[in-house]
Amino acid sequence: MRTLFFSLFGTLLLALLLAAPSWAGPAPLALDEGWEYRWGDSPFRSDGTPAWVAEPSSPGEWQPIAFPSNPPGRGGNKHAWFRITLPEGEWRDPVLYIYSVDLITQAWLADELIYQYGHFDARGEGRFAGWPWHMISLPETFAGRTLYFRVFSDYTDIGLWGEVKLMDRLDLLHYIIERSAGDLVVSAFLLLLALLAFIFALVQADRRSFLGIGLFALAAGSMLLAETQASQLLLEIPLLWDYLAAIGYYTLPVAMGLMLEHWFAVQRPTLLRRIWQLHLGYLVLAPGLALAGVVDLSSTFPAFDVLLLVTLLVMFTTIVVHLGALNVEQKLIISSYGLFALLLLVDMAVAHGLLPWRRVPVSVAALGFALAIVMISLWHYRHTQRELHRLNLSLEKQVAVRTRALEQMVEKLQAYSYQDALTGLHNRRYFDELLQHEAAVARRQGTPLTLAMIDIDHFKQFNDREGHEAGDTVLVGVGRVLTHHFRDADVVCRMGGEEFVVIMPGATAAIAEARLAELLEVLSRTRFRHGDRVLGPLSISCGIATYPEHAGDPLTLIGLADKALYSAKHRGRARIETYA
Repeated sequence: MRTLFFSLFGTLLLALLLAAPSWAGPAPLALDEGWEYRWGDSPFRSDGTPAWVAEPSSPGEWQPIAFPSNPPGRGGNKHAWFRITLPEGEWRDPVLYIYSVDLITQAWLADELIYQYGHFDARGEGRFAGWPWHMISLPETFAGRTLYFRVFSDYTDIGLWGEVKLMDRLDLLHYIIERSAGDLVVSAFLLLLALLAFIFALVQADRRSFLGIGLFALAAGSMLLAETQASQLLLEIPLLWDYLAAIGYYTLPVAMGLMLEHWFAVQRPTLLRRIWQLHLGYLVLAPGLALAGVVDLSSTFPAFDVLLLVTLLVMFTTIVVHLGALNVEQKLIISSYGLFALLLLVDMAVAHGLLPWRRVPVSVAALGFALAIVMISLWHYRHTQRELHRLNLSLEKQVAVRTRALEQMVEKLQAYSYQDALTGLHNRRYFDELLQHEAAVARRQGTPLTLAMIDIDHFKQFNDREGHEAGDTVLVGVGRVLTHHFRDADVVCRMGGEEFVVIMPGATAAIAEARLAELLEVLSRTRFRHGDRVLGPLSISCGIATYPEHAGDPLTLIGLADKALYSAKHRGRARIETYA
């Protein structure tokens, strides 16, 4: 809540500063002349002041330079000093504005330390602390005095960078906000676009397209917000903003590769997939090493810029090769992508001093690329919705017909379900139909047919004592034993409850009795496990009836076998009785 409050307060403050009239003082003065430089670091006197600001210098020690950045003949030097004699002026609240410094600096007005950014150790070195803009307050008596800058940098560049101006403090705040307003608006739009794209990615079928748009908008919006100078007025933690800018910057080629791979899927751009996967690895590795303190964040930018230069050209070339086969939408994407890539390269060249310093409108190109992708995606979405509506009208009748047919099929399958749900054995329905068939075969061929009725002894008491779940375990186990014990030609069915029946085509009563005697012996040695309990042993009672020995009609065997089973239970259970 406090963070939200301060963010809203900062935004309101920016709006008030932008709306407030600037003080009609002297115009800002760009300090583009009169600079001198000197390689190395000054020794310090016992009172803590640098010798170079207090002692007269010998001829040739200080050399003129057009702008205090990257003097010639660096030769591995990490320290440089710059100086300038400050001009006169009528500023009410004078400050010195510096766009950026590579990498840390001290500002001395004669022998007085008036500003420091970063921490200098005993060797005059220090770690990267971010790339903010700098506002150095000057005393009223600054005119005609010499201002010195002590700079340390182990980066590719060294010194002050961008622009250096002498101006009034309130004018500087207006200057910062006016030049940040456009980037702030574009950043807000891109972040809103990212939110909408991610929402669509969750609810729409074409998730990859919206995911790529959302990732690009999030990366570009975060990068622009972090790089805009007004962000420092909201939260003065430069290194945090630089990490956010780096992550957004390093994410851009990943998002661009994802989008281009999606839009040019017909051309099978495998190379595009490999490129964005390579950048994804760099995105994870570089900030991770910087956060771990292995490298400075600043050192990850030059390597990425080289990688980005190569991959941008490769991605663009890969697509342009197929230019003749592309449609209007794809050509629009290529055009907007080409403009964005070109401005990225120009911005990169300015950052490395290959081009004179200028503000490159990367935000405009990012906005154009995002809008082109969004417009095409929305057109496709609208077209898809129309097609879906048309198809829905024609499919509704087909769905109704298919649904009814499916319901009938389910009813039929249920009617012809032949499997007992608990044991997996055949059920009573299957037994009734199979007995009809086997009875007809036995009558026609004059072969014997035997039924064996099997009942688990005292199963009700067992259920009451051990519980129904244990009883189900026993039923499943007994069914498995029965299946393994009888011949392949014999069919075991569960009649219900603890009662089973075995149809034994071609078997006589004697054969059936021998098989059942072996079954009793097997079950007497069998134990069933339920959870951590061992159940058993169990006994069974069996009744046997055979056609034509005991019945003239095979269909009457079930009643005869049931009578024999009753006799077995009446005579003490755990035994086999054959109908007589």
